[in-house]
Amino acid sequence: MRKLLKRIFVTFGLSLAGLPAAQAETLRVTVLGDSLVQGYGLPQGEGLVPQLQAWLVAQGADVALTNAGVSGDTTAGGVSRIDWTLADQPQGLIVLLGGNDLLRGLPPTETRANLEEIVTRAQGAGVEVMLIGMQAPLNYGVEFKAEFDSIYSDLAEEHDLILHPAAFLGIIQNVGTDPAAAGAYMQADGIHPNAKGVALNVAAMGPAVQQFLAKVAEGS
Repeated sequence: MRKLLKRIFVTFGLSLAGLPAAQAETLRVTVLGDSLVQGYGLPQGEGLVPQLQAWLVAQGADVALTNAGVSGDTTAGGVSRIDWTLADQPQGLIVLLGGNDLLRGLPPTETRANLEEIVTRAQGAGVEVMLIGMQAPLNYGVEFKAEFDSIYSDLAEEHDLILHPAAFLGIIQNVGTDPAAAGAYMQADGIHPNAKGVALNVAAMGPAVQQFLAKVAEGS
């Protein structure tokens, strides 16, 4: 009987050894935002989310990005739909909101409060959060710009978030802050990047997103 059991255990062990190793789970990350996330004015596959997905996969990441962008959305709109966004149970949430707050001239205190509400609700649900910042133009005044621009870095420090400082950083790094020079990378409205502009912005934010994915995987 002992010999029979030994043969069974040995055979079972060999059969397990022949099985392929379990694959790591694909990370599920939702990108919450406005038209910059939704892909306004761009053909399918050329917006921020699909280009970022392709960039990350090319770097070897195993991740599935979900597009939760709504054109015209403000940070208040993001708060209003954060619960059903989290209902899909993503492991990570990338937040790119604030541009429409700027266009409407909303007080930075409101923008900050709304973004903090989104962050705290997501973290309360056990979801890692990354922020992508926006930068106010100088025509709002130096004080307004300073107050608005600091929202993202302040929240990142207070809530231990990965931060990419500016959604348009890739274009800025390529041509500087001159709007005329950026024209080749923008759509006709001068507000939304074209596919080439998105590619520059994705390449700039990619390393921070990789860092974020590592944090998501560590917490999973």
